[in-house]
Amino acid sequence: MAQATANSGNLQTYIIHVEEPAGIADSSSSSQVEREKWYKSFLPKRLLLGSGDEAQLVYAYHHVTSGFAAQLTEEELTAMEKKDGFLLAYPDTLVPLQTTYSPSFVDLEDKDGNQGAGLWNISNYGSGVIIGVLDTGIAPTHTSFADDKGMPPPPAKWKGRCEFPKPGCNRKLIGARNFIRGKNAMQRDINNIDPYLTNAASEPPYDTEGHGTHTAGTAAGKFVQGAGVYGNALGVAVGMAPRAHLSIYKVCSEDGCPISAIMAGLDAAVSDGVDILSLSLGGASLPFYQDGIAIGTFGAIQKGVFVSMRPQETRALDITLQRRRRGF
Repeated sequence: MAQATANSGNLQTYIIHVEEPAGIADSSSSSQVEREKWYKSFLPKRLLLGSGDEAQLVYAYHHVTSGFAAQLTEEELTAMEKKDGFLLAYPDTLVPLQTTYSPSFVDLEDKDGNQGAGLWNISNYGSGVIIGVLDTGIAPTHTSFADDKGMPPPPAKWKGRCEFPKPGCNRKLIGARNFIRGKNAMQRDINNIDPYLTNAASEPPYDTEGHGTHTAGTAAGKFVQGAGVYGNALGVAVGMAPRAHLSIYKVCSEDGCPISAIMAGLDAAVSDGVDILSLSLGGASLPFYQDGIAIGTFGAIQKGVFVSMRPQETRALDITLQRRRRGF
């Protein structure tokens, strides 16, 4: 079953779900190569005869779902539907950014603001936990993410990487990757070359919007004394788990967050070894089988990763838990 919206002369990024390839039971590098061969068997000849893997698959998913993202015409998608192993396809879409925070509300400190009397003390401030944040990237030099003597090295299971130039990462900010290829990668004319498709994801995941830096600080920013806004409201700024490690996955740009990029970030985070995924983004609720975020986060949960997403207030008296699917 497929939802096709692109005109026959245009390319649209689709997220395609296929059956698990036979004989692949692990996520080793050799298995990933075989899995991508299986994915490419669904592609039209136009892509297979092109130059470079980037022209073939926008993303290949290995951990949170069996499938891939590719740029196709409507006719190519219709032909793909008829192949054995095809399950479902739907167009890539943009979802908006969101955010929230409240340490006292979740009892990290007591009602008087005593940090040693709440869950912070019991949990050792999140020490040893790796939080993956999917957002607009991060400002690596921000005070909230500075290295200090109190941070231990990353756990031995950590397999991620840092795409910032040295010394961009440290014991606090242990990973940073870029998965955004720009809104133009979602739909373009078949005869035009999209520079975002090949160039944007190779840039370091700097945060040009500020949202990702904010949400990362909310999740795991260290204690910062004397924080304020233009000299006002001076106090201590701190995240929910100030001793946790952070790994950043840039999946959003100024245009929004392509679902194909979100799924790629989820896939990488599971492979890297994160314990918790934090996503302050999301759009309207969709049927589960057409909701790439629901499918991807469910796949992460199956791999033992806790997923945290916030509800969205749609109107003052109409509060919808957009990510109600977190309960399955």
